[in-house]
Amino acid sequence: MQAQSFTVSVYTENNIGLLNRVTSIFLKRHINIESLTVSESEISHVHRFTIVVNTTEEQIQKIVLQLEKQVEVVRAYYHKVDEIIFQEIAMYKISTEHLYSSKLQQLFKKHAAQMVEIEPDFVVIEKAGTYEDTKALYEALVPYGLMQFVRSGRIAVTRPKMLISEILKQ
Repeated sequence: MQAQSFTVSVYTENNIGLLNRVTSIFLKRHINIESLTVSESEISHVHRFTIVVNTTEEQIQKIVLQLEKQVEVVRAYYHKVDEIIFQEIAMYKISTEHLYSSKLQQLFKKHAAQMVEIEPDFVVIEKAGTYEDTKALYEALVPYGLMQFVRSGRIAVTRPKMLISEILKQ
């Protein structure tokens, strides 16, 4: 079986130490986590881990089963790339030295990036999109004095109708 990208959604109670136990499941199988995001979910008092990994479908099926054995895990799912709609957000801090150059302004428009903070010495730019989108802007900004860069983990919703609240009631 060929390794591919999977997004794992894990619905959990919000308990101390759970993050460690969830990530150790991947560690024990020698699977690197490419991205990890944790947030509230659409269900009150239930949190959602969104985890991106590259592995085989056979391995991810075993991992999901193992995740569901954790007491605090309500439900876990895995999705292929074409089954989800996903985004990341990135922030770029650059020197204001080139801020008013027309090339840089065109670059912001081309990449649909927006300025979120302007200070005398720097400007912070924000870009939402896929990994490839945020990486492309990163590479384009390097010549303009990129001072800092940070990217969030993937956030995702499923394409098919998946009313998790109804599923959890069953």
